[in-house]
Amino acid sequence: MRLTFVGKDPKSNPTGSPTVYRTDRGSWIVQGWIVEDPGVLGQMDIPEGEACVEIPDRMLQFFRQEP
Repeated sequence: MRLTFVGKDPKSNPTGSPTVYRTDRGSWIVQGWIVEDPGVLGQMDIPEGEACVEIPDRMLQFFRQEP
């Protein structure tokens, strides 16, 4: 899989998150803050081998694709 950098949170430090990547398989990779709150995770049905990360609204701009 090849990754293409799309954007980094302008409010993150130089090595921080969140960051958005596009893959050559028609998918996205999101680097973000690990969700560890049991109350939040209890509201989700996350299968083994999967995880979730949290990103702020200001990152949504990086999910817009040009035609």
